[in-house]
Formats: sequence, structure tokens, C-alpha cells
Amino acid sequence: MMIPLRALVRKDLRLFFADRRAVLMSFLAPIVIASFFGYIMGGMSGKAENSRIPILVIDQDRSEISHGIIARLIADKSLDVKLSTPDDARALVRKGKATVAVVIPKNFGADAGRAFFGSAAKPEIGVMYDPSHGPEFGMVQGILTGHVMEVVSKEIFAGQSGRDLVQKTLPQIDQSGLAPAYKKTLRDLLESVDKMNEQNSNGQQTGLSGGLSVPYEMREEVVTSGKGIAYNGYAHAFAGMGVQFILFMGIDVGIGMLLMRQRGLWKRLRAAPLSRGLLLGSRTLSAAIIAALILVVIFSFARVVFGVRIEGSMAGFLGVCAAFSLMTATFGLMIAALGKTPEATRGLSIFATLILVMLGGSWVPTFIFPQWLQKLTVVVPTRWAMDGLDAMTWRGLGLSAAFAPIAVLLLFSLMFGALAVTRFRWEAEG
Repeated sequence: MMIPLRALVRKDLRLFFADRRAVLMSFLAPIVIASFFGYIMGGMSGKAENSRIPILVIDQDRSEISHGIIARLIADKSLDVKLSTPDDARALVRKGKATVAVVIPKNFGADAGRAFFGSAAKPEIGVMYDPSHGPEFGMVQGILTGHVMEVVSKEIFAGQSGRDLVQKTLPQIDQSGLAPAYKKTLRDLLESVDKMNEQNSNGQQTGLSGGLSVPYEMREEVVTSGKGIAYNGYAHAFAGMGVQFILFMGIDVGIGMLLMRQRGLWKRLRAAPLSRGLLLGSRTLSAAIIAALILVVIFSFARVVFGVRIEGSMAGFLGVCAAFSLMTATFGLMIAALGKTPEATRGLSIFATLILVMLGGSWVPTFIFPQWLQKLTVVVPTRWAMDGLDAMTWRGLGLSAAFAPIAVLLLFSLMFGALAVTRFRWEAEG
């Protein structure tokens, strides 16, 4: 039995390597696309080079406060700021040329100063934004809030506007309808602010001459399973593109079997003293070998060129690769078993593969998905393949972390293979 099996597998491998253009694309396509995705996801540094968010600013106030806000926005490394007008800004945001447009209204500086102590209505800053850039809009909101708070507080405690505001507000306290206790508290606060302004104007350091700022600094710590293991964005990208193109290879295996059946080759092979299991098994084994070879080649390229390392268990990595390769081979058999004609099967199988790739996290990590979708993807085999490859590469986990992905992939292999054996038709339907 082993001699015919080896002969059939050797025949399939020779046919695969005979088409040099197909072989080249099997290795080159995932490498090129994975290199692009890896660069976008941060490359070897683990930090993506985010482009600046283009925003427009319309200054209708033209006060010291509005000028200070704009100056800080321009100096911010996350933003690409340009001045504009309301009509031009609206048109540019509508066309997608700008993500956010910020409108600082007339009298904003004075109104913001009065509202600083909660004694007046808060002025509104108008914001026009592109709805397709929700995350960037959230970033701009946070950045704008910090800069406005800093500039307004600086002007209140160390600027002429603050002194003028205090001088105008103090005489109005007694005529206000506030409770006596609150009047005294507010008067004491404003008189203290007035003294602080006077000290700042005389060149004395009060500690608030630069305005209020965020009262903390952030200490970042990248957490992986071991010291010195850094995140490499190319690791996930090469895993994802390897999974995708190997699944496409599985489609080719299935379509090839349908073509053989359509041409009567399977019928002639069955006339030989070869069992049903041997014929299908040889096809499965040869497809699994080719899939494993593709994975090894693209990860070898990633190791040499982009420094992708198997930081975890090498045995676990090879086990995940072998289990996924076998799953892909049986996936191709299932396509051949369920398909009627090559033409009708190709489009449907490509669509199914793209769904598997998308839900498995090959294009983007699954943590980006909504919570309900993340839970749903546990029934998708590609999700387990991606988790296993990530665990064995940049996460640096041990062999035990590969057990679950290997077991699930082998279970899917068994399911696909059983379905293929029971449903495969040896002769084309008339």
C-alpha cells in the first residue's frame, strides 16, 4: 500500500512543481502582500507610522485664547492643521480631503473665561467631521479638549483677559442671587486669582503661568511572555497571508479533482487495483505537503528579511503548521465532494474562503471585531490557525498554548475528510 501511495504523492508533487509560474505565485504572492500588511501594522518596531490627521481650523474669535489654541494644535505631532473658512472647510470634509474642521466662534475667549468658574453658559466649539473617520474624530476631540483647557486656564491665571474678567466679575457678585456663603467663597476665589495674576504680571513664578495641564505621565510597558520579546507586526501579517493563500491552494486542489472527474481520469484510476481511501488519501497527503512547504518558505523569508522569530515553541509552531496544512487539504477534498462542476464550484468556494479568512483575523486582528463577532469566530478554523501561529511567534508562548489550536484544526480535518469520503462522486453527472 505504501508504494502506490508514495507514487501517487510523488506524481502530484511533480505536477505542482512543473508549472513554474504557478509555483512562483504560490510563494511570491503571500510574501509581497504580507510585507505590505506587516509594514502597515507597525513592522519590526511594533509601532505603525501613523500619518497626521488633517484638520481645518476656522478662527472667528481672533482672541489671545483662540490664537493660543491654534498654536498648540499646529505644534501637535498628531495633527496636520490648516486655517480655513466655514464654507471651504465644509466642502473639504465632504470630499474627504479633511477629517475634522474645528470652528472657534466669536467671543469664545471671553465666554470661556466666564464659564471657567461655572458662572456663565459654556460656549460651543463647532466641529464638522467625516463620519467614516470615527476613531480619528475621537482622537481630535481629546487633543482639542486638552489644548483648550491649557490655554484658557493660562489666560485666566496669567493673562490680561483673566485680570479683566476678575475685575468685571467681582462687582457683580453682590448683585447676584447666589447664597451668601457661596458669594463669599466665589469672592475669595476670584480675589486669589487676581493676586495670582498680579504676581505673574510682576514676573513671579506661581506654578500656573503655563496653564493647567494633565496631572500625570504615562509609563508604557509592552507585555509578552518573556523578556526581550518585542512585537513584530510582520509576524501576524505573514501568518494571515499564509493562511489565506494556502486556503486558495486548497481550492485549486478541489477544482483539480473536479476537472479529473470531468475528464474521466478518476474512473480510469479506479480501474487499477487502488482503493478509494488510497486515491483520496494520496491527494490529501500531497496537498498537505505543499501547504506545509508554502508556510515554511514564507516564514523563512519573514525570518531572514524582517526578523520574524519563533519566540515560542518550535514544536508547537510546526504542529500548528502541520494541522492547518492537513485541514486545508481536507478542505480541498470537501470542495471536490460537494461541487458539481469546476465552473460552478470555483466562485462559491472562493467566497467561502474569503469569509473564513476575514472572520479568522487574517486581514486584521480579531480584537477589532465587535464582541459578539469575536465570540462567533471560535467556530471558524482559520481563527484557531491564526491564534496558534501568533502564540508561537511574537507572543512567545509554550507548547501547551498550541494544543488547543492543533486539536481544533485536526477536528475540522476529520470532519472535512469524512464528509469528502462519504460524498465524493467518482463519475461526472450527466
